[in-house]
Amino acid sequence: MRTIAIANQKGGCGKTTTAVNLAAAFAEKNYRTLLIDLDQQGHSTIGFGYNPDELKVTIYDALVNDNIGIPEVTMNTKIEQLDLAPSNVMLSGAEIDLENIVILSEKLKMVSEKYDITIIDCPPSLGMLTLNGLLASTGVVVPVQVHYYAMEGLKQLFETVNVIAERFQPSHVRILGVLLTLVENNTLLSRQIQQQMREFFGDMVFDAVIHKNVRLAEAPSAGEPALFYAPGSKGTAEYRALAEEIINGWTLVEQVKTLAEELSDDGTLIEQRSDDYDLVRR
Repeated sequence: MRTIAIANQKGGCGKTTTAVNLAAAFAEKNYRTLLIDLDQQGHSTIGFGYNPDELKVTIYDALVNDNIGIPEVTMNTKIEQLDLAPSNVMLSGAEIDLENIVILSEKLKMVSEKYDITIIDCPPSLGMLTLNGLLASTGVVVPVQVHYYAMEGLKQLFETVNVIAERFQPSHVRILGVLLTLVENNTLLSRQIQQQMREFFGDMVFDAVIHKNVRLAEAPSAGEPALFYAPGSKGTAEYRALAEEIINGWTLVEQVKTLAEELSDDGTLIEQRSDDYDLVRR
């Protein structure tokens, strides 16, 4: 099972919109997908038509109770192949109650055969919940609003991911890429900032970008992902393109690994080139 954290400690960058619609895009491609709402605001939960205040059990219960697993808190969605582990304000207590930084990783192991992909909507902070989300992940998508203040805090997030990868074993978390969101191509300022971000981050920036789109903004009020609410919209097409780009990246990495294995009978080449796999973006 591949697990992707959607993370950025800066709010208002389209993090939940990305989590909801990327999960829907994977499910649409017939991947068995789980979306975990790890944000106490419960916006991903609302995005699927559920009222967080009416929920009897949430992901909080799975994190703090040894006798409750993720299957006991998951809910069906309108999209086939997509389940939701919801949240509500109770999750805010997890920042204090949680003592185990790998509890989410341990809980996800129990459903690793049930799902192909898990998407984690992390809260806008680098507290215990986000650290649990990062440690449970194999990759991180970082939504970044095309704005001059957008890179504030990104260095800390990137450093945190690197520390987790180096110090917590086994951990395979890597930055999958930076996703430019709320893009407005009709303004010179937006185009300039896009160019600056691509120059600064280089190949770490996804080719797919998410433009400011009224259908993406309307979909949560209907309790549906944009892929369900407005399947023909520009925003939907862009999230489908993002999912395809991530899948293609996984395929490329697997091809590189397979080639290395074929070229080395004794494993020497694999060991020497292991770090190079991380250079193959996504």
